[in-house]
Amino acid sequence: MIAAHDLYENDFARFWITDGILFFEYKPNTIIDLKVAQCVVTDRIHFQNERSYPVLCDIRGVVATKKSGRDYLAQSGSILTQAVGLIVHEKVLLTISTFYLQISRPTVPTQIFTEEEDALVYLKGFI
Repeated sequence: MIAAHDLYENDFARFWITDGILFFEYKPNTIIDLKVAQCVVTDRIHFQNERSYPVLCDIRGVVATKKSGRDYLAQSGSILTQAVGLIVHEKVLLTISTFYLQISRPTVPTQIFTEEEDALVYLKGFI
């Protein structure tokens, strides 16, 4: 169980740190536009308290993205991240994620996974 002080939640996401990995989970029905992207990045950076982590990012709650949000995440969303493992479960999200990786080109190593265990194996290499 995660203690209340070890978990942060805003209107769009929740995040916590376990075993040196920052877990980031978008809430259901999230649309990532510029406002949402700026909010989650700012809150994540404050939560991390200036420490860099590998990030397990569960985007299964995302239903759509806007170009401005994707661009912001690709540029500023990598601040204080060592690597990112994206968890997806639907074909649409897999397509969106692949598009994001190819077009927006995040500045840190980023991989797409459908299984959390596989993403954790990948991210543990960055601890």
